[in-house]
Amino acid sequence: MALTARVRSLLTRWLPRSLLGRMLSLTLLAVLLAQAISSAIWFATYRAQEMEGLLQSSRSLAYSVAATTRFFKKLPLQYRHIVLDQLRNMGGTRFFVSLNEKAIPLKTLPDTNRKKQVIAAVRDVLTQRLGQAHTLKIEFVAPDNLRVLNGQMKLKDLPRSWANYALKLAPIDPPVLVTQIEIAPDEWLYLAAMLPSPYVSLEDQGVPTQQIFFITLLTLFLLSFTAVLVRWQTRPLRRLANAARDMPVADSALPLTEQGSSEIVAVTRAYNAMQARIRRYLNDREHLFSAISHDLRTPITRLRLRTEMLDDEELRSRFESDLSELDLLVKGALQSVKDVDIHENIESVDINQLMEMITGPARATPGQVAITGAARRPYRGKPLALKRCLGNLFDNALKYGERVHIYINDSDSALTLCFEDEGPGIPEAQLGRIFEPYYRLGAGQGTDDQSGYGLGLGIARNIAHAHGGELTIENRAQGGLRVSLNLPRHG
Repeated sequence: MALTARVRSLLTRWLPRSLLGRMLSLTLLAVLLAQAISSAIWFATYRAQEMEGLLQSSRSLAYSVAATTRFFKKLPLQYRHIVLDQLRNMGGTRFFVSLNEKAIPLKTLPDTNRKKQVIAAVRDVLTQRLGQAHTLKIEFVAPDNLRVLNGQMKLKDLPRSWANYALKLAPIDPPVLVTQIEIAPDEWLYLAAMLPSPYVSLEDQGVPTQQIFFITLLTLFLLSFTAVLVRWQTRPLRRLANAARDMPVADSALPLTEQGSSEIVAVTRAYNAMQARIRRYLNDREHLFSAISHDLRTPITRLRLRTEMLDDEELRSRFESDLSELDLLVKGALQSVKDVDIHENIESVDINQLMEMITGPARATPGQVAITGAARRPYRGKPLALKRCLGNLFDNALKYGERVHIYINDSDSALTLCFEDEGPGIPEAQLGRIFEPYYRLGAGQGTDDQSGYGLGLGIARNIAHAHGGELTIENRAQGGLRVSLNLPRHG
């Protein structure tokens, strides 16, 4: 479980946040894994085939060496040098051949796996063809270090016609296989030949350049194609996300165009239906409360008139008190519905200008209001609702704290406004109930008292929730109250 959580944490941290970025990352990972597996299989097969071809060519070369050796052994001694001169004047054969009194010491190439396998294959063929009686020296030498004719001359010192056919393959200059065979006492037959093309190297070859180029080209093509496809498919999704964030519910708002894949079309259709239901609900609610307001005001007014006709002073006072309370409850309910109404479209709101407007009258008194920080850019929200929210928080802090300090902290992910006052604060036992509708503390404590409806902080929190944010409240250690409004930023 811990390992799974750690892997999930790493993926969350390193994977891009956008759908396009994640699709490209996963596609790149899949392509690289597929190419790595296929390339490993191909390369292993390629190397095995290449090694088998090299060994077959080396064995063929060894058979020719064995045949040449038997030919020179059969020649009378007086004819051997004549044949050698004729071969050199004709430009040589497959081999450069010479006869020496002793084996020539050579500066051999470093040992590699290929070199050891080729020498072993050549030795096996020569031993099979010539028998065990002959002393063999088989080595690979670089052309620049090749020595011939009793070690007194290098290859580059020979006449060009002598070794041009046997030992030159410009501009590659592959390693030269040198076989020295003691065919008689103090008589060594020296044969040198190139590795046959295309086997011109004894080094372990890496992935061919053209294969790397092909993998890179294929990867870039797949990533480009995936990027275009994902952008094309997610364009309706981005438009749907923006529409859901702004949620226009005015009657003039047009439904979103249903386009894209079948899943996105289904989501868009559901969003349009939801928007229509919300619009009908808001219209019905507006009509309902307008009717309630109208219907309640008439009997309340009629009761007030009848109350004034009562002769009993005490009874009239009780009726007037009950009617005032009823009128207060009706006004409070209507105000609550009005203030948290979402029947407002999303716009760019200048928070700095809004705070200047809200705190302007109070800032005329020196030291009463202080603002630290500022919003770096406009916030997309509901202008009137935000004004009501910030106004309620500021009025509450100013009313019970006398002096207010406002801190504004703006980042890429959230906009936070903290209202700190110097009032008496709130008893810890009552902090959890402070957002309840109509809940009021007594006079002299830190929220709406009997002169209000007890709705200010509740309305402010509902507006914060409507914007996807949160409103928190706590007592300060040095006295007073701290109310923090956190509003998330959406891109």
